[in-house]
Amino acid sequence: MTAADGETMQQHPYKRVLLKLSGEVLMGETPFGIDTTTIDRLAAELIEVQQSGVELAIVIGGGNIFRGMSGMASGMDRASADYMGMLATVMNAIALQDAIERQGATVRVISALHIKEVAEPYIRRRAVRHLEKGRIVIFGAGTGNPYFTTDTAASLRAMEIQADAVLKGTKVDGIYTADPVKDPSATRYDTLTFTQALNDRLGVMDATAMSLCRDNQMPIVVFDVTTPGQMLRAVAGEAVGTLVKEG
Repeated sequence: MTAADGETMQQHPYKRVLLKLSGEVLMGETPFGIDTTTIDRLAAELIEVQQSGVELAIVIGGGNIFRGMSGMASGMDRASADYMGMLATVMNAIALQDAIERQGATVRVISALHIKEVAEPYIRRRAVRHLEKGRIVIFGAGTGNPYFTTDTAASLRAMEIQADAVLKGTKVDGIYTADPVKDPSATRYDTLTFTQALNDRLGVMDATAMSLCRDNQMPIVVFDVTTPGQMLRAVAGEAVGTLVKEG
């Protein structure tokens, strides 16, 4: 590593981050599933973040394939529907792993459900070791338990690997006072406290995930992952999206 490289790395306020991606982000402009162009672009940006000197872990949702709550609403048993959702996240994790590997980076998929043929089982120390060795780590299958969202899984994994922040990549450029699609007068927060987000039910993450981050003083950065370059800017601590922290 050159001195110039060292200076670039020191500019990052975060040494290790947990990136939460919704499954819907992988759809691009398609109505469901995975858009190849979109996932390849995401993979390139993830590699750029990792090569900038940041240790990168990812939790990915499965809503582009199957969402547990939707299955329950259609009459399925909640636990069965949630397990199907977990399997959808593993499918997305494998697809993202493939896209990253095709671009020359090293990545590991770690699953909370034991599917040893396609993913390593979740072992905290092993996950941390992968990060220390410069590998991108993708966590699949949520927490491995029904009744918990991938937002909660992201918060939990962030604590376990001792990340410096949770980055939530969405299709919106931050948190608004109301749904900006439905309310044109909605304004975006630059910063926000956990307490305010919870009290006002702003929908940053589910209440369990938000409370976990608040209780462990884990900042959350909500940003638009569909805009090229925003991910690296968020990791660099630039004023993109909305920063949620206490106090």
